[in-house]
Amino acid sequence: MAENHYENPPLTISKIGIIGAGVSGIAAAKQLYHHNPVVFEASDSIGGVWRTCAYNSTKLQSARKDYEFSDFPWPNRDDPSFPTHVEIVDYLESYAKHFDVLKFVKFNSKVMELRFVGQQGTTQLGGNGGAYGSPLPGHPVWQIAVQTNGSQNLQWYAFEFVVVCIGKYGDIPKIPSFPHNKGPEVFQGEVLHSIDYCKLDKDAASQLLKGKKVAVIGYKKSAIDLAVECAEANQGPEGQPCTMVVRTLHWTVPHYSVWGLPFFLFYSTRASQFLHEKPNQSFLRTMLCYLLSPLRRGVSKFIESYLLWKLPLLKYSLKPDHPFEEDYASCQMAIMPENFFTEADKGNIVFKRSSNWWFWKEGIEFDDNTKMKADVVILATGYDGKKKLKTILPDPFRSLIEYHPSGIMPLYRGTIHPLIPNMAFVGYIESVANLHTSELRSMWLARYVDEKFKLPSAENMLEQIYKEMAVSRRITRFYKRHCISTFSINHGDEICEEMGWNSWRKRSWFAEAFSPYGSRDYRLKN
Repeated sequence: MAENHYENPPLTISKIGIIGAGVSGIAAAKQLYHHNPVVFEASDSIGGVWRTCAYNSTKLQSARKDYEFSDFPWPNRDDPSFPTHVEIVDYLESYAKHFDVLKFVKFNSKVMELRFVGQQGTTQLGGNGGAYGSPLPGHPVWQIAVQTNGSQNLQWYAFEFVVVCIGKYGDIPKIPSFPHNKGPEVFQGEVLHSIDYCKLDKDAASQLLKGKKVAVIGYKKSAIDLAVECAEANQGPEGQPCTMVVRTLHWTVPHYSVWGLPFFLFYSTRASQFLHEKPNQSFLRTMLCYLLSPLRRGVSKFIESYLLWKLPLLKYSLKPDHPFEEDYASCQMAIMPENFFTEADKGNIVFKRSSNWWFWKEGIEFDDNTKMKADVVILATGYDGKKKLKTILPDPFRSLIEYHPSGIMPLYRGTIHPLIPNMAFVGYIESVANLHTSELRSMWLARYVDEKFKLPSAENMLEQIYKEMAVSRRITRFYKRHCISTFSINHGDEICEEMGWNSWRKRSWFAEAFSPYGSRDYRLKN
């Protein structure tokens, strides 16, 4: 890395910059190791949301062997229990140390601004095979302003290529809008977002919840975990019930087994994904999908029948109106904590269905004209990942983040925005195992940067993206999440083919058809 002095501003010049040292940032840094990337991490450690946005009780929603890097297995990968957020951070740190990635990371270094200093014409549609020419043009294309250790002075860096890995979660909370004079300002109790709650230590969290009338807004994984922590803090005669305010129901599962069959058989094998539509399929395949649609719906009904038998969803009016496969296709299936319904049976967790709600001075008011008193309201309403990007990206790229009207960020192979040159985004497309998804895309990205293959033209990349969006729109009403879970193997096939790898990764046709795909299937090069 060389020091170069410009009039405004002085720059530290390097080839590749990576923003964020969470799962995606560490995966990208490892794959781009030979380019000596500079990794900017705003906090004092790696781990991303596992470090900064985890509750005391937060656990992974899958087994260890389904959440590991292809070349770095968990030491106890056959342990059937789900690892805690502490164990996950330890695993990520072990991985980073093993592959000597930490030397690239600049901790307490918050990216404040990006400037594009390349050719403006590179944002135009078109191109002769490669979208923007070389990904490493030999001169800086992006400048990055970094605030270190809270200093008021910014240090500027310049890069030929930038990889953005700040993710969709954490940092910027998504806050509901309220009618005039019906927002948090009229409430006499305490209002906080789940991002504020996860910063509390165990004692402070218990103190906040114990003996209080708590309302948790939401019914996704973070809200469910939060309700359990609230119930556990309110055991005994002085305890108060926790009320979950539920707007949209989603299917939850107790474990990865359905009527004695392993869950992967239904969605994670080539045979099972053959039932589902995928981008770029032939007319014959389209007709087969149509003819097999009763079987696909039957699989969803089969799983629903087990969940209704195993969990008291009907008792608490928690049965969603939409099919199970729509939640799976949008990566919204959550594992239910073992003691969730036990606490509900004891009256420590209660449920309130409501499409709209707002504050009054003593609590919450609902659209059915009922009110509830509350001391604490916790908003488990998600995060605004796109706003995070818009705060650092310059115009005109800021306006390109969302594809209207879907609001989805258009990314080719879940990584390259066709209209933003010399930049990649890792960790913005969802699947059942996001670590595996990030690692595979980082492998692909490294080979693209090394010019092992050329990108299609911007028009062709956009066409591919629109095909994926169209598939998602047809299979789930929650398509805006940009999840590839029902065609993840096909997605991996296309990435492998582009890298020049054999897309069939198993050792036999039987395993290829009926065993699940995971990160270790991509550990061998072809």
